[in-house]
Amino acid sequence: MSTHTFRTLGVIGLGSMGMGAACSAVRQGTSTWGFDPRPEALAAFSEAGGHPAGSVAELAAKCDVVLVLVVNAAQTEQVLFSDQGLTNHLKPGSVVITSATVDPALPPVWEQRLEEKGLWLIDGPVSGGAKKAAAGQMTVMASGKPEAFTAADSLLDTFAGKVYRLGNQAGIGSTVKMVNQHLAGVHIATACEAMALGIKAGADPRQLYDVITNAAGNSWMFENRVPHILDGDYTPLSAVNIFVKDLGIVLDSARALKFPLPLAAAAHQLYLSTAAMGLGAEDDSAVVKYYAALAGLELPAPKGKLP
Repeated sequence: MSTHTFRTLGVIGLGSMGMGAACSAVRQGTSTWGFDPRPEALAAFSEAGGHPAGSVAELAAKCDVVLVLVVNAAQTEQVLFSDQGLTNHLKPGSVVITSATVDPALPPVWEQRLEEKGLWLIDGPVSGGAKKAAAGQMTVMASGKPEAFTAADSLLDTFAGKVYRLGNQAGIGSTVKMVNQHLAGVHIATACEAMALGIKAGADPRQLYDVITNAAGNSWMFENRVPHILDGDYTPLSAVNIFVKDLGIVLDSARALKFPLPLAAAAHQLYLSTAAMGLGAEDDSAVVKYYAALAGLELPAPKGKLP
């Protein structure tokens, strides 16, 4: 497979993370194509200066490096291997970066299938949330053949603040992302539990937040998610259902390793319980509503709305 300097980036999946990545690349002067099944997403990307594609196949014909930022493994495989998918329409030597959180056993299989078509794969899950994506500051946990990174050239830097090269084979990036999601999921659930405990015991929620964010008990997730609770705003920047999926991946992988994860299992049950209440599409900080229902707590009301 030959390599050369690439100039055109494609982004498939223009959600909160994908749109941020794509628009960041556009701002840096990179010719960027985007595809999403939602017309409103394509319209917004076009207004930001990007090139909307009518299909995955159309995007593939225009691009040399494609970032796939969809929800899960099933969607990733559809984008890669369907009749209209990337493997049937990309030019040989092109690079695919898969960024959904998936079972680490899958990217090596994808890597082999892409190589059979003369394509490179970078297993590149991302972290940082919608805000960092919009600023072009996502963290990419990347692994893949050295030739894949050479072929991708500098296009990774157009949407990422930090690219960690974690190994020469696909799967390592997803392993590191899995560990990150283990921590993130447990931290969010713990933050919700802690805030519910404080409210139940009579502490002022805003004062509690101020103290904890300046004390040893703070975490990035506590600092980031608790303001959603304080504002009564559960708009899904990252939904409860995402951690139903991601902690499920963590637990399945650990089960295959015969490795116990009691904290992850407990947190997973909290996300499942919250989803069972009909709140799966709300922000993951809505786990606090499970505790509120359990203990009869009055949570902060949305701004401008009486409790």
